[in-house]
Amino acid sequence: MNLTLHYFASLRDQAGCASETLAVPAGASLVWLYDELQRRHGFALPRERLRVAIDDAFVDWGCPLHDGAAVVFVPPVSGG
Repeated sequence: MNLTLHYFASLRDQAGCASETLAVPAGASLVWLYDELQRRHGFALPRERLRVAIDDAFVDWGCPLHDGAAVVFVPPVSGG
């Protein structure tokens, strides 16, 4: 299945891009996906520090993925 991934803040910096399309195995989970992205891009943040959204709605890490989904990992941000 194909997913569109969007990255913000430190994740965008580490990935070297704001978004990408990735083919993943059928049945892949969000946990599997983030683990794969940590290996691929060297993401330093543990997933417990992130929020995740699928198709513009925040979801929990157990939410199933579907072909064509837009996935966003949202790191903590600071402001001032």
